[in-house]
Amino acid sequence: MDNRFNTIAGWALAGGIAALGLSIAGGMLFHGERPEHMGYVIEGVEEAGDSGAAVVEPIAVRLAKADAAKGEASFKKCMACHTINQGGANGIGPNLYGTMGEGIAQGKAGFAFSDALKAVGGSWDFDKMDAWLSNPRKFASGTKMTFAGIADGQERANVIAYLNAQGSNLPLPAAPAAGAAPAPAEGNATDDHAAGGNLSNAAAPAEGAPAKDSGAKAPAEKKGA
Repeated sequence: MDNRFNTIAGWALAGGIAALGLSIAGGMLFHGERPEHMGYVIEGVEEAGDSGAAVVEPIAVRLAKADAAKGEASFKKCMACHTINQGGANGIGPNLYGTMGEGIAQGKAGFAFSDALKAVGGSWDFDKMDAWLSNPRKFASGTKMTFAGIADGQERANVIAYLNAQGSNLPLPAAPAAGAAPAPAEGNATDDHAAGGNLSNAAAPAEGAPAKDSGAKAPAEKKGA
């Protein structure tokens, strides 16, 4: 009887040891390493450096070396929602001819701008348009614009140069003196808001498409927004 009990106990012990060994081996084989970069990569979003926010040159500096031809190429992405020819019809977003220098969310043959954009106030100057194209929803919180924004600062300047050439032709701002500290990267829509109005419906796509007022490459506000 004792021998039989010892045999059963031995098999039970051996089974437990085998199960433990398999568990350890499985953990070694299928151990998940933490990825170097967490989450998914989203196009149009710049990563900040170790110091926090990325640094971007002032819009005046970027405009001085802007290429309107490249801006026109970038703006083609916005043409599903906007027209930019003189007298062009409004679409999902307003016609963007002559947007630079115009009042934000005003005119445009009665285009129905969103209340969020109307609340911004001011006119489309270079700084506001740059902020709007960088992050429409941050510039005008509550906007219905679905366009995520243009992450690259120089590309935004190119688009603004192209928009300015379409019926506005505002004089370009003077570049700051050498050695001036660059401004913290795009996305400072809130400060721009306080400074004189958000870029909410500029050349960028209006809510849902490039906005006519925005005169940028982003999609504009949907009619009735």
